[in-house]
Amino acid sequence: MKEKVSIVVMVDAVGALSDRTLHNGNISLVDDSSAGSRHQGTPDLVTAVVPGQVVQWTSIHVDVQTPVEIQAIEFLPGAAVPLSEDPGVPPYPVEPPAVPAIDATGSDGQENHDLLVWEGIVPYTMAPGVPYRYRLSLKLHEGPNSVLHIDSPALLRV
Repeated sequence: MKEKVSIVVMVDAVGALSDRTLHNGNISLVDDSSAGSRHQGTPDLVTAVVPGQVVQWTSIHVDVQTPVEIQAIEFLPGAAVPLSEDPGVPPYPVEPPAVPAIDATGSDGQENHDLLVWEGIVPYTMAPGVPYRYRLSLKLHEGPNSVLHIDSPALLRV
């Protein structure tokens, strides 16, 4: 298993600002997990991870004039749901694990607005087989309506 899983968040910023949503094909998430992630290329990406692994999120805007940056990543309370009725899977709802604060840093440890990278470590307290949903908040350009979010991606301990 790799030490780090990278999640790339590709955003059509002009489409998202016009539609006022990250849905409707305005966002695509992909990862490089070798453990069998699901829903690659959609806002519903479920990234397969293992405890102690570093997860790194990077946003990329698909048009050259509207910048996109990750504003926040927050795990949702009560948003973890079992994948099946398997007795080995914890019953719904499962509270997300305590996750250390996620810092926005560039590859050199300094804030980099051209390629803003967020990292966090998968805690050992995550229940296996349960997707932990998170809110991905993105800032697109400037203005009062520039922050949009989705609650559909998740991390899944395998």
